[in-house]
Amino acid sequence: MSVQLLIAQVLLISMGLLGVAAVDPAKIFDHGPKALLALGLTLLAARLRPRAFLQLGPWVWGVTLVMLVLVHFIGVGTAESSGTRRWLDFGVIRFQPSEMAKLGLVMMLASFFARRGVQNKLISATGMIVLTTGLVFWEPDLGSSVLMFSLGIILMYAAGVRISNISGFMLALGLLAIPVAGIYVERNPYIMERLTGHQNRGEDPTQGLDQIGLAHRDLRMGGIIGQGPDGPRYEYFGEHTDMIVASVGFSSGLLGVTILLFAYWLIVATALDVAHLASRVRPMTPEIHGASVLAIGAMFMIVGQAFVNLCVAAGIFPVTGVPLPLVSYGFSSLLTMSLALGVIHSAMREVRRALPEPSETDPPVALSAD
Repeated sequence: MSVQLLIAQVLLISMGLLGVAAVDPAKIFDHGPKALLALGLTLLAARLRPRAFLQLGPWVWGVTLVMLVLVHFIGVGTAESSGTRRWLDFGVIRFQPSEMAKLGLVMMLASFFARRGVQNKLISATGMIVLTTGLVFWEPDLGSSVLMFSLGIILMYAAGVRISNISGFMLALGLLAIPVAGIYVERNPYIMERLTGHQNRGEDPTQGLDQIGLAHRDLRMGGIIGQGPDGPRYEYFGEHTDMIVASVGFSSGLLGVTILLFAYWLIVATALDVAHLASRVRPMTPEIHGASVLAIGAMFMIVGQAFVNLCVAAGIFPVTGVPLPLVSYGFSSLLTMSLALGVIHSAMREVRRALPEPSETDPPVALSAD
């Protein structure tokens, strides 16, 4: 197991508990046990070898596709977004299939490229990405679909597909998507409302204390070390989900936000270390190649979504509705992202196992004088 990856997860979960406590202390009794369960699932997933994830990839991806299709027929929305169908309600638990679909796509593409290679496989991989993204796109969930499409691009690049081929693929899809985009925006007018509202925030005084403006106020009030989870604050939409970074900043100040960024950096560093070590393994076996792709894909799942969420809270992007991984309140994202961390743990252990043993004839490494 990777110690720095475990530290990152504990830091993120701790900051999430602090942010949830600042919003509603009663939610700790629901979020706390789920966070511990998610940590346990990470440890269990870490015990598996990448071969297991590569073999399960087509099955997991297939199940997530079925769930995404079911969402369009029996899915439910929320009181705030009754026009969308993004959750499957199982009575005891409400689950968002698009979260698991991200991990399913990572496992499927890693399995596909590990078994088939990357030569002349662009059309097949593109079909998998478009099918998965399209089902999420039509829920409608524009934020998650853009993230999923970006995830597919990163996975193809990590697997070794030429950047020129990827660019041609993106250009062709962009041209095909032009007529669909018009129909989509017409059917979902809230998208343009969010875009225009975001653009006019600085010009329209009535937008000064919208969701993003209120989040900025909490971040400013947090100062350097925060006011604690019981400090006096105002309520606004998404303060324990999409905008939880503001609750964390209010409770723990700049210190807490810096800890969040440091934890995500640890995840990036670990996954890139897996890819670097995998490049030293000779010969490069399909399992090592797949482990490297799994690690990069799982990392982008987490950090890419965190980047979008933090940009929304900073006012750079319009509101997208994506949670902050491993921090926001909500079991679907917490479960999926914790399993993704387990995948990175597994890939790291496999790559380290495959590294060649240092030879006795290798020259000694010179030690630095300082």
